[in-house]
Amino acid sequence: MRTIPVSLGNRSYPIYIAGNILHRLGEIMAEQSLGKRVLLVTDTNVGPIYGKQVTDILVQAGFQVSLAIVAAGESSKTLEQAEKLYDAAFKGGLDRSCPVVALGGGVVGDLAGFVASTYMRGVPFVQVPTTLLAQVDSSVGGKVAVNHPRGKNIIGSFYQPRLVLIDVVTLGTLGEREIKAGLAEVIKYGVIWDKDFFAWLEENIFKALELDNEALEYIIEICCRIKAEVVEQDETEQGRRAILNYGHTVGHAVETLSGYGAYLHGEAVAIGMVAEARLAQDMGLIAPGETERIVNLLNQSGLPVKQPSKLDIGQMIDSMYTDKKVTDSKLTFALPQGLGCAGVYKGLAEEAIIKIIK
Repeated sequence: MRTIPVSLGNRSYPIYIAGNILHRLGEIMAEQSLGKRVLLVTDTNVGPIYGKQVTDILVQAGFQVSLAIVAAGESSKTLEQAEKLYDAAFKGGLDRSCPVVALGGGVVGDLAGFVASTYMRGVPFVQVPTTLLAQVDSSVGGKVAVNHPRGKNIIGSFYQPRLVLIDVVTLGTLGEREIKAGLAEVIKYGVIWDKDFFAWLEENIFKALELDNEALEYIIEICCRIKAEVVEQDETEQGRRAILNYGHTVGHAVETLSGYGAYLHGEAVAIGMVAEARLAQDMGLIAPGETERIVNLLNQSGLPVKQPSKLDIGQMIDSMYTDKKVTDSKLTFALPQGLGCAGVYKGLAEEAIIKIIK
């Protein structure tokens, strides 16, 4: 089992990565001296597959489990759904020592984490991500949130989990589309941080698409180590951590204007990565050949790389102004500075952004 520490003082926690380790969840949680009542949050995709198994694992470890199943998809990331989970936590008798466990993808993790961060002003939180996107990105770093009709993840907080347990075998239950969506975030790490990892992906991305466990463990470990290092430097995104948003300024606008769920998060990010790479190219930050390598790798992964033609450019720009990264009414972008490096740029001219959207 690979163990990656996220070192944040008294908010530090481990990430465990391996195949067939789901059965150890109860044992590992018991070592954390948590309260014995658990709210296990999952969705209608994951619940029928792993809900009973994980419930039994926790019960065998001495926990009392209340299982809450939400509808799969971005439509569940709402304050209304959070309120239903508060009711479930209250009904289950959770006190301030009792954990909320997220079993599922990024939506479940964001929603359950938001509930954990706000119920009784904060209860312990455990992440058990079952999608590639959640395993390499959203389960690590403590960003939790729900959506608002005018913007994605507008209502949220920074709230670190007690632990993250990643069983790569759970990826075997995913559809091909979800695997591909997760690869967008994987490729992002290569672009912004590690050019050697990017080159490795160019040669080996097919192994991830074929669900090769050894390759997946390697990919997940590299991504989690990068994410941990960035978060350790800037936990609440005051500076350096913002580079993790590469592809997300355009991507979140695509998600919002398409109606949450028309595009998976990773698909929208892939579209955003291409648009923002072309913006970086226009600014002289990245060579045209490197932009094409990004486009080619995303294509190789089966991800969309073109902006939906039906989206209105004016509405796209307006949506970007509601993005959390906007400061002093200035658009902010995380842009590649050549493969393996990135920076944060504020106050870019709208004309430059309109050009890449077109």
